[in-house]
Amino acid sequence: MAERGTNRRPDHLTPVPDPAPDVGALLSAVARGDEQAFGRLYDLVATRVYGLIRRVLRDPAQAEEVTQEVMVEVWRSAAQFDSGRGSATGWIFMISHRRAVDRARAAQASTDRDARVGAASIDTPYDSVADEVTGRLERQQVRHCLDELTELQREVVNLAYYQGYSYPQVSEVLGTPLGTVKTRMRDGLIRLRDCMSTGVAA
Repeated sequence: MAERGTNRRPDHLTPVPDPAPDVGALLSAVARGDEQAFGRLYDLVATRVYGLIRRVLRDPAQAEEVTQEVMVEVWRSAAQFDSGRGSATGWIFMISHRRAVDRARAAQASTDRDARVGAASIDTPYDSVADEVTGRLERQQVRHCLDELTELQREVVNLAYYQGYSYPQVSEVLGTPLGTVKTRMRDGLIRLRDCMSTGVAA
């Protein structure tokens, strides 16, 4: 006779939880180009990666952006992981921390640069009318000289020189090899310098 008040399920009907995925095994699969493994790895570590980065960067949007950069780097660099030097999770967190610190330093450098420019503009007297005219002419000349570049040179110079992107970021945005980006940047700046030295465009 069965006991009353007992709601226990028979053992053979009790669901067995899936074993926790091993980060190291997933990373090894990612190194072989397994996209499904990368998806599982992403689900497993992305939240923790974001939490680590968020402790370094105050801006949530920047933290999300850096998290995506980290996961892209994990996908591309998985084959470089050496299990003899530490855990897979530790390797991913090392990349995360490095990326977060790099972004924080870049942001601080930009802030310091803006502060120096602002201080200089306060301390240095100038003729505002002459400055406005000169600035307008320089902008016209820059636009003219940029138009003289090839399309790729113009895009590289605009992203790297005027928008502050790093060479690797420019390479990623344009889908162009890093070496090509550096060459086009060098050539573009040389052409800009030569063009600017000829005088103000009409």
